[in-house]
Amino acid sequence: MIEHLERITGLKVFPRSVTEAETATYFLAQEDRHKLLGIIGESKGFEGERRGEALLCPLTSANAAALRQQLLWLRPQTLGLAKSAGCGDRLGLATPGHIRALRRVGGIAPILAQQSMRENARTGRSPQEVIDDATWGVFQESWREPWGADADHLKSTEDIDACVAAGYTFFTIDPGDYVDNTAHTAPLATLRDDFAALPWAEELETTVADVQAAYLDQTFIMDDGLALTFTEETLLRAAGKYARAIAHVVRLYRHLIAQTDDFELEISVDETETPTSSLEHYFVSSELKRLGVEWVSLAPRYIGRFEKGVDYIGDLDALEVDLAQHAAIARTLGPYKLSLHSGSDKFSIYPIFARQTAGMVHLKTAGTSYLEAVRTIASVKPALFRDIYRLAFELYEQDRATYHVSAEPSRAPQIENLGDEELPAVLDQFDAREMLHVTFGSALSQLGDPIKEALVAHEEAYCQVLETHFVRHLEPFT
Repeated sequence: MIEHLERITGLKVFPRSVTEAETATYFLAQEDRHKLLGIIGESKGFEGERRGEALLCPLTSANAAALRQQLLWLRPQTLGLAKSAGCGDRLGLATPGHIRALRRVGGIAPILAQQSMRENARTGRSPQEVIDDATWGVFQESWREPWGADADHLKSTEDIDACVAAGYTFFTIDPGDYVDNTAHTAPLATLRDDFAALPWAEELETTVADVQAAYLDQTFIMDDGLALTFTEETLLRAAGKYARAIAHVVRLYRHLIAQTDDFELEISVDETETPTSSLEHYFVSSELKRLGVEWVSLAPRYIGRFEKGVDYIGDLDALEVDLAQHAAIARTLGPYKLSLHSGSDKFSIYPIFARQTAGMVHLKTAGTSYLEAVRTIASVKPALFRDIYRLAFELYEQDRATYHVSAEPSRAPQIENLGDEELPAVLDQFDAREMLHVTFGSALSQLGDPIKEALVAHEEAYCQVLETHFVRHLEPFT
């Protein structure tokens, strides 16, 4: 079949993509530096040009939608409580490499379309484009297992509407703007005043007296024997810090369920200044349950530092103790998965998460796939890599504003003295890696076309780099 398709089209065919359905055969083919969808047989609903007996179609959003109608395994699905990993892809080119790693490791349900609105703005992509790019990657590699699509770090109903329309199945609500970090250290008198002023009746559908009765001086036993007791101070801090965030989650959740019933929810409070204590985690989950919210995973702000694109910074023993408590709460009040955000390259803590969650875990990665794209470029287009790296030095201080990072350009390698063969290893250095991570938007704005052209021209090299890198991420969880 593959030989026949290549003979009639004159194009290279991706072998895994060839799919014989009832009324048509579908395949993906390469023509110069772009790909085409090929169809032999019934092709109603597709847009393309005839070449002999084949219809060759550009990889448009309309053709992606038409193909999803014919091949149901190309549609994102909900994944439930299965052990899962999110594979963010800022360039729309990484899905084949992600799938190869998933096949090698096995046993992990993937989210193959994942991008936040912040990342969409910086990459110039729409939620629909993210879904479509993942669709073509799934088709190319013929991934027939369920896969999800994560509308990441949503903050508004408008964001939700755009992602529902695009076909997302996993919605991550980020109420971080409503978390009051001052409650972590505020004096007791201030906490009491703030507690009384919280929107208990109008937004949280309860009263001060009922909240106090539910938590104050109460001890809650988790399934591993962990005892959680709320004093006045810990209750006031938990409510002061998270009550308005809880109300925001409820608002967005109720809006979401009015738009669709085919979704699952993640709640993210990880992008905050202060860690989420076990008592605060219990308060957040208990209140969300009382208000009728259902979710499959939750991302607390764990202790230590989870900086972008580099390993965990902190005390591993302390993290394990902290994580054990979070996992016990998730089992008792759920069960739901604990989500590890900013999870890229946190190799030292993957065994801890696997051990303490016993598989009830979601790993979320994003920028690491872009970084490995840059590593590929360092190998195949060293002059372009030097331009990207120089840009990172120029714009790091500007672009770091919305990230928790600690890289110092003075510590990063000065590549003027490095040979081309030494450039890929620059991606292994902490400061260089973070600088390249946070300046991705600027790099794509100024150098996006040559970056993508280089990766398309060297697709196999990029896939191999990604496969190796993601196997390291996934193996500890199997």
